[in-house]
Amino acid sequence: MPNERLRAVMSAGGWTYAALAQEVEVDPKSVERWVNLGRTPRRTTALHAARALGEDVHALWPALRQARPARAISPELVALYEQRADIPASTFTDLMAQARERIDILVYAAVFLHEAYPRLNELLTERAAEGCTIRIAIGEADSGNVQARGKEERFGHGIESRCRLALMHYRPLTGSPGIEVRTHGTTLYNSLYRADDQQLVNAHVWGVNAYAAPVWHLRRHETGGMFDTYAESFDAVWATATPVREQG
Repeated sequence: MPNERLRAVMSAGGWTYAALAQEVEVDPKSVERWVNLGRTPRRTTALHAARALGEDVHALWPALRQARPARAISPELVALYEQRADIPASTFTDLMAQARERIDILVYAAVFLHEAYPRLNELLTERAAEGCTIRIAIGEADSGNVQARGKEERFGHGIESRCRLALMHYRPLTGSPGIEVRTHGTTLYNSLYRADDQQLVNAHVWGVNAYAAPVWHLRRHETGGMFDTYAESFDAVWATATPVREQG
């Protein structure tokens, strides 16, 4: 089956088979097979191609979304993943589904969540109805820091458009009891996904898209520790963020 998503992204960016093949150092016939036959490249090649195209690797090749073993290291550090691409989206949504008091999300875009789990807004609404306080902070597309991040990742305007897409995804939640959405223009050192006393921290690495950067899964220890450090970081960004208003 043809990979229509890949075809559309290449067409929009003016990429030929030969040009993408040269960029990722494969034969043009390989790229042609990715598009016309729906073949999936090796993970490292796919990550390189997705970065060049300014697209999420799992949006182009969903088959690459598979879990790898994680290592338990300490009472606070539940698991360590080499890169976010190793974690199925269900890991994120399952944590949110278990939340009873609080869900905090701090990202620039992270549209992979809505793409992989279209019921995300319904899930968040359900959790809020059960008493969860939900705070979502996404990147302000026109922020200089967001635009600088796009240049660092060689995304061009890709990250800005993904911030706008994230806003489109989350805007319907504005005005829902227990849910608040804000935009921020901070330099984002980590993407944070908190559900009560558990938190997934996606590190940001210069020149590397977040899906290829490490993630650590924390469970709050009675002494606070790293978990509280990141939780306080969220609060600091939240205090500077701008509330998203309901559309009239």
